[in-house]
Amino acid sequence: MPPPVLVTGGAGFIGSALVDRLLAEGRQVDVVDNFSTGSLANLATARSTAAAGALKIHQLDVRAEEMDELLARREPSIIYHLAVLAPGQGIVQAAESVAGTVNLLEAARRNGVAKVVVALPAVSLYGDVPPRELPVKEGRTFETTALDSVFARAVCDLLAVYRSEHQLEYSALALTNVYGPRQRETGGVIASFRASAQRGDAVDLHGDGRQTRDFLFIDDAVDALVRAGLKGGGLLINIGTGTQTSIRDLAERLGVETKLSIKPAGPARFAVSSVRARIHLQWESWTTLEDGLSQL
Repeated sequence: MPPPVLVTGGAGFIGSALVDRLLAEGRQVDVVDNFSTGSLANLATARSTAAAGALKIHQLDVRAEEMDELLARREPSIIYHLAVLAPGQGIVQAAESVAGTVNLLEAARRNGVAKVVVALPAVSLYGDVPPRELPVKEGRTFETTALDSVFARAVCDLLAVYRSEHQLEYSALALTNVYGPRQRETGGVIASFRASAQRGDAVDLHGDGRQTRDFLFIDDAVDALVRAGLKGGGLLINIGTGTQTSIRDLAERLGVETKLSIKPAGPARFAVSSVRARIHLQWESWTTLEDGLSQL
C-alpha cells in the first residue's frame, strides 16, 4: 500500500471532500484539524466507508510542536495544506495561519515529505485586477493593496524558499470561490445566500451587487488538488472557471430577496485563467454554475 497522505483542515468543507476522494482511490489518509471551524460531521461518510486503518483523525493545530512528531511517525508522502487563510479570518487569525504554515514546512523538511500542496484564496492573492486583465493569469505582478494579499503572497514566497533551499517540492493552487455541499453559512456567498433563502431572509448586496466572482464547484476543486499531488511542481496554478457571475445575478438564481448595503464590496470584478492548470495538471472545470447549484 502506498504511504499515507496528510490533509490539514481535513474536517472542513474542502478538506473533507478531498478526504472522501483520496479514500475512494485507496489511499491512507491522516486528517489534522483543530476543529475551530471543521466538524466531525463532515467526515461522517469517510468514517463509515474507510477501510480498517485507512483513516486517522488527529485533533491538532498546525502550529503545535507535535506536528513534527506526527510526521515522523506517520511518514506521509504528500501534505495537502488547507488550514491556511480560511474565509472570514481576521488579521490575527490570518497571521497565525501563516505561522502555522512555517511550522508545517519545517516539520515536512525535517521528515522527508516529498511534496506539499497548498490551497490559497485567489481573490486574496491577486486583489483588485483591472477588467482588461481578466481572467487574471499567474504571471501578473502582485500589487500589495490589502493585508490578506500580503499574507497570501507570503505563503507563496515561503514555498519558493523551502523548495530552493531545502528541496521541498510544492504546488500552490489559487482557488476561486469554491461552493458545494457541507459549506458552512459563513464560508462563502453561495452558502450564505442559500441559508438566507431557506429562512426567507433578505440578503445584503455589498456595494451595488454588480461585482463579479468566479464560482468553482467543490468536485472540480478536489480534482485539481488530487492532480497537484503528482504534477505542477514549483508552480502557482490558478484553479477556476474563468467565468464571471455577478452577485446580483447569483441572488436571482437562488431566489433570495436583496437589499443594498454600505459594506465594502471587495474587487469589482474577478475571474482567473486556468490555462496553466490545463497544461501542467491536465485539469479544467467541468461543472457549470447551473449544475453545481442544482446539487445543493
